[in-house]
Amino acid sequence: MNAAGALAAALLGAAGPAPVDKVGFDEAVRRALARNPGAVVAAEEVRRAEGILGEARSGSLPFLGVTGTLTWLDSNRVAQGRVIAGESQANATGLVAVPLLAPSRWALWAHASQGLDAAAANEADVRRSVAVTTARAYLTVIAQRRAVDVSLSARDAAKAHHDYAQARRKGGVGNALDELRAEQELAASEVQLQAVQIGLARGREALGQLVGADGPLDAAEEPGLPELPGQAEAMVVAESARADVKAAQARAYVAERVWKDSWTDWLPTLTGTFQPFVQDPPSLQFPASGWQAQLILSFPLFEGGLRPAQGKQREALFGEARAQLDGIVRQARSDVRTAYEALDRSRSALQSARRGSESARSALGLAAEAYRAGAVDNLAVTDAEQRARLADLSAVIAEDSVRQSVLDLLAAAGRFP
Repeated sequence: MNAAGALAAALLGAAGPAPVDKVGFDEAVRRALARNPGAVVAAEEVRRAEGILGEARSGSLPFLGVTGTLTWLDSNRVAQGRVIAGESQANATGLVAVPLLAPSRWALWAHASQGLDAAAANEADVRRSVAVTTARAYLTVIAQRRAVDVSLSARDAAKAHHDYAQARRKGGVGNALDELRAEQELAASEVQLQAVQIGLARGREALGQLVGADGPLDAAEEPGLPELPGQAEAMVVAESARADVKAAQARAYVAERVWKDSWTDWLPTLTGTFQPFVQDPPSLQFPASGWQAQLILSFPLFEGGLRPAQGKQREALFGEARAQLDGIVRQARSDVRTAYEALDRSRSALQSARRGSESARSALGLAAEAYRAGAVDNLAVTDAEQRARLADLSAVIAEDSVRQSVLDLLAAAGRFP
């Protein structure tokens, strides 16, 4: 097939769309939380934080180890007739080290534990974002499917008008101008239908991607969202219990503790060790068996300004985390106020859009009757068809705006997911 033929096949392909699986709202959100890459990565970050906690904790716990060596010399080492080092030697040494005083290590352990809590809070925030994004995609699919329905209805009405104008002309009653006007309106309706079908296909693909499916998914039902909270309650929850606010609070708390615990870097570390050993054959330095115990005190006095520099860095990180927390809290309050305002206005717009749609449909019916009675030409009909089509789409957009506003309010108030 040449290039022109391929283009024509793409433009005029007659193959219908493949069937699309449907998924319920709750199931879509559940699958997204289980399969979406963002949610999976956040869960793995929690596991990584658990590993970091284990690493930090290990420095504060006892250490137990064993070392064995086999040594071969070219000959015995002899001094004054005594063998001081045998030609073949075997040595085994054990070591038990217990941190008796290690404030800096204990602080690292505590910080790692707090970091694990922060990672868990961040996972909850990511899951919230994934759930909200999936819910938006689900509602978009519903709106696009509704737009397809009204566009199909408009196309069918325009086709009926075109067929009637064509029949009138063939019967010698109508004229070419009426037929061309009807044909133009039919073409416009078909263009609109194809556009909203493209939007529906893209919405289904987006939903499938969010849910972790290998193909597009369709919305199976109108979602049943939780009851809307009062504005005062929503504001309180948004300021304290919303997932993104709690995650920011956890990050700020960890940064504060790391900074305020910098004083532990200036304290000494005391470690107790116990080393049993066996030596075969015994030598002048090592008997056949024995042990030694030590107390090791480590107290760095000067390290080129490392600890003051670390303290300054930690203080700056805490300042950043605190500023981010303040910003997120302000954003949460703004989200609640905006969501209530948007919901009120979108509900008002929906009522107006529905009245406009009903009026436009009534006007279309009257224009069609007048045209059939010969009282007007079909310019009035095509104009009424255009207005009805636009009014129906406006109603669809207004319906989606209300759904999205409800979702925004629930998300802003911490009631979804």
